[in-house]
Amino acid sequence: MERILIDPKIMHGKPVIRGTRVPVDVILGSLIGGMLYEEIENEYGVEKEDIIAAIEYAAKFILGEEVHRLKAKV
Repeated sequence: MERILIDPKIMHGKPVIRGTRVPVDVILGSLIGGMLYEEIENEYGVEKEDIIAAIEYAAKFILGEEVHRLKAKV
């Protein structure tokens, strides 16, 4: 994840696009909100590859998540 940086000195350790102070969650939220890649690039000064890296970061985070079924109360 060469395009994603986690540094406690930058944005309190939130994952950001390297070389910027743009958090990954802002990129993802913009996509969820319906912004196009080009709009995000212009708005935040990032590249298409940065946006893809943010998506990949989120996907890897979810892939590592364990799901456990809860027992139903009777």
